[in-house]
Amino acid sequence: MFNMMKTAILMAAITALFMLIGRWMGGQAGMMLALVVALGMNFFSYWFSDKIVLKMYNAQEVDESSAPQFVRMVRELADKAGLPMPKVYLIDEAAPNAFATGRNPDHAAVAATTGIIRVLSERELRGVMAHELAHVKHRDILISTISATMAGAIGMLANFGMMFGGRDSEGRPANPLVGLMVAILAPLAASLIQMAISRGREFEADRGGAEISGDPQALASALQKIQRYAQGVPMEAAERHPETAQMMIMNPLSAGGLRGLFSTHPATEERVERLLEMARGR
Repeated sequence: MFNMMKTAILMAAITALFMLIGRWMGGQAGMMLALVVALGMNFFSYWFSDKIVLKMYNAQEVDESSAPQFVRMVRELADKAGLPMPKVYLIDEAAPNAFATGRNPDHAAVAATTGIIRVLSERELRGVMAHELAHVKHRDILISTISATMAGAIGMLANFGMMFGGRDSEGRPANPLVGLMVAILAPLAASLIQMAISRGREFEADRGGAEISGDPQALASALQKIQRYAQGVPMEAAERHPETAQMMIMNPLSAGGLRGLFSTHPATEERVERLLEMARGR
């Protein structure tokens, strides 16, 4: 209950940020327009965000005829978790990663890159897909997708405002320095909110995934291996759509500089240590 309340507050904050940028660009009328747009985006994201994200990554749906071993693995794990069978997708990317999306457990999808299937053992891959199904079970996937959509819109709106300028409360052109600050700080604030939404949920999905697979050590090993490989293999789709990085099992973007400071994922070392503690306690 606390986690849901915290998430609702954070989603309200990201919507409020969207409205504030609207106010800066067009005064009171701009703020009201931004509110209408934000509500519309949330409604649209609820129904279509999973399809949008899968299209961003050019994910291709697979079944037991095209990827029998992988699909059977997901089916077995979904049964263990007490979940309906999600749709299963593959992404033709060398970078090892995976994510879940959809508006609820009855309309969920899990996706993995071809790279992660090549890199991980079957046992490690089970841990990763169990992690993604834990996100589905905890109903994290809709929040992650909506916050990614809103954060991306905030970045675009801020850049648009910097190019064309904003308005003060009386409708006069705003100070261009203010516009520059908005363009820099608004996406940064959106990233901070995404971080707050995502980090706690990753720990919970690790725990839930370890319980579903019954093998916390395998998930710990998978995380270490993904981090090691991902450092040298960029994920092109994620670089084009950085707002979606929070949906992955591990941030596919470079962890250096400010991007590492405001990462939507906890440190891999801490995630691994928690999982190994679970393994020792079994």
